[in-house]
Amino acid sequence: MKLLLVEDEIRLAEALAHFLKKNGFVVDIAQDGETGIDMACTGVYDIIILDRMLPCQDGLSLLKEFRSLGYDTPVIFLSAKDSPDDRVEGLNAGADDYLVKPFYTVELLARLKALSRRREKDLAEDVLSADGFVLDPQSAQVVKSNEVIQLTAKESQLLELLIRNYGRVVTKERILQKVWGFNSEIEPNAVNLYIFYLRKKLNITSLKTVRGIGYCLQANNTVALKAN
Repeated sequence: MKLLLVEDEIRLAEALAHFLKKNGFVVDIAQDGETGIDMACTGVYDIIILDRMLPCQDGLSLLKEFRSLGYDTPVIFLSAKDSPDDRVEGLNAGADDYLVKPFYTVELLARLKALSRRREKDLAEDVLSADGFVLDPQSAQVVKSNEVIQLTAKESQLLELLIRNYGRVVTKERILQKVWGFNSEIEPNAVNLYIFYLRKKLNITSLKTVRGIGYCLQANNTVALKAN
């Protein structure tokens, strides 16, 4: 589960990130609204934790802009503004939850897990297919020619990203952001290795390398024109 934490109080941000990582989350941090909206719009996050009072762009306007662009990623507002009107304003702007500062980290964790369960339920029947195989992202299993093939979590995430962008080139940078996170220290060559794993496990002849750019899942007789 990948989280974006948009929080300008660096000590709080680092403490929260440390706590959440210990509980199994991958966490990236943005310290101002402009950086926050840029990172949020990459679409690589499962949940966004958003402070309301931010430099450069406040959390409320950031959320309104984010929703106006069509993104439905769950967002939890963090704010010291705790009046009923403030909460209603945040929820009406598109927040899925609203947590008042100061708060207990265990409560934040519980709310994150609740949002995660809700999102997983929405995706439970989201089975993807392409070129003769079917991927179930929830179980990380592929069915091909009546054979069930088990993928690792990273392999499944990578294949899901390629299927959802079928016919378009997915850059190495986007793969790294989506599968490993912005702040990951993983080497770019890891993408090449996991592409190799997928090709070997699934014998995918339609998984093409676009030299110097990235990878594309496409029919063998077509040409990918658009990078993502």
